[in-house]
Amino acid sequence: MTRERIYLFDTTLRDGAQTQGVDFSVTDKRLIAEALDGLGIDYIEGGWPGANPTDTAFFGEPPALRTARLTAFGMTKRAGRSVQNDPGLAAVLDAKTPAVCLVGKTWDYQVDVALGVPREDNLRAIYDSIAEVARRGAEPLFDAEHFFDGWKANRDYALSCLVEALEAGARWIVLCDTNGGTVPGEVFEIVSEVAKTIPGDRLGIHAHNDTENAVANSLAAIEAGVRQVQGTLNGLGERCGNANLCSLIPNLMLKDRYAKRFETGIGEDALARLTSVSRLLDEILNRHPNRHLPYVGGSAFAHKGGLHVSAVLKAPETYEHVKPESVGNRRIIPVSDQSGRSNIVSRLRDAGIEVRADDDRIGRLLEIVKEREFQGYAYDAAEASFELLARRTLGQLPAFFCVDGFRVLVERRFNAVGELVTVSEAVVKVRVDDEVLMSVGEGNGPVNALDQALRKDLGRYSQFIEDLTLEDYKVRILTSGTEAVTRVLIESRDAKGRRWGTVGVSPNIVDASFQALSDAIVYKLLREGAPASGAAVAPKGGSASWAGGC
Repeated sequence: MTRERIYLFDTTLRDGAQTQGVDFSVTDKRLIAEALDGLGIDYIEGGWPGANPTDTAFFGEPPALRTARLTAFGMTKRAGRSVQNDPGLAAVLDAKTPAVCLVGKTWDYQVDVALGVPREDNLRAIYDSIAEVARRGAEPLFDAEHFFDGWKANRDYALSCLVEALEAGARWIVLCDTNGGTVPGEVFEIVSEVAKTIPGDRLGIHAHNDTENAVANSLAAIEAGVRQVQGTLNGLGERCGNANLCSLIPNLMLKDRYAKRFETGIGEDALARLTSVSRLLDEILNRHPNRHLPYVGGSAFAHKGGLHVSAVLKAPETYEHVKPESVGNRRIIPVSDQSGRSNIVSRLRDAGIEVRADDDRIGRLLEIVKEREFQGYAYDAAEASFELLARRTLGQLPAFFCVDGFRVLVERRFNAVGELVTVSEAVVKVRVDDEVLMSVGEGNGPVNALDQALRKDLGRYSQFIEDLTLEDYKVRILTSGTEAVTRVLIESRDAKGRRWGTVGVSPNIVDASFQALSDAIVYKLLREGAPASGAAVAPKGGSASWAGGC
């Protein structure tokens, strides 16, 4: 039986950015886009070109996506202007993305009150704008704003807006439950009626979660005929959020009702990375993941000790509706923490490390990862540190240099012109081969000073790290009190456009930062194929992040 294709459209970079407390940087947006592309998402809505400096910069240097279609978002032209004379529309079209999604009013009340224009003018704006997108060679999408409210108020006018978009050449016409107030039964009934006029393979659904029904509404719309579904990672979005793709995707792929009828562009291997992508978003936002999210939450497959423990271990399928490993998660039982080797093996393969699943070292690595995660390490946004840890455990990490020690001083004083300044100075002592090198660095903070000192002189390795730059630095306090444990995540990049994340954990923020910094350098040396050092020996009891397998 041939399955129908469901197309996945992610709006995290736009709708997610409207979440209170969320502010993506350009680097954040690129990282998320690349992760979504790696999953197999069909469309990635990057934002609104011209609306703010971040979105404009993002589209000015867009990420190189392998399969997803980068989509620019904007509004239909304003009434009284031509498509050639609307600056807002021009900025969207000038982004030259493969697809363009334009939002337009479909509720007569909004046209009358919010726009204050004749309804015919709104219809003309929809047609002309979508036609212009098509004329320029981009794939046109139309977001029918407030569609469900518009249908309830004046179904003839709401439907006429969709017809205008269809006749203008829209590939997708997306029915938006903009205020999130529609419930699943209504969605099914309304979409079923719409599908009598607009073919289902041209319809999409965009649901908000104000009644906790965004995922259910999206599934109801699919049942009624739509073949594109929009949502965000972790349900991010304004007010109560949007439909959560981290729930929708596994529902479509793992539940027989949908899996036997539909297919997506996501493969089983990519689905097994869903949990990592979900947590990557939280690390980028520097916030604690919601442990109780379906499928990807840390407690999604947690079984508290007691009556069920023995039964869970003997027949987990009776207490778990899907296998945790299918979405990259793991089962947690407090008295016997369970985790599959397949996750570790999959992550190793992503790093280009081929190891048999029955290799005894995999079990050892698994235990190390569990212990370090208990200490506070998080590898979902620090794949470079995970690869170094794995290679070190497997005996595959060359020894480059060793750090014998470092010292950081912070001085607050008046400078020569009487200004109060804070100056940081760091001293780092490293060994390369038989040579001891000591470097001093100054910076606008202890971490910057350490970074300068560590990179200042690495002997024959200095040439390999000349193009290394620190792109982002995030700190999270994991425990409270005066002896709080700190986790530091660092994002690095080089001139080849490669980006990687590293992590450090310590009660001392400077020590945690240094772990992440040194991992970043070691990973760069590894990627560059730098030759191993001949005399690097780890300090007794040294941190696992200390310099490259030594």
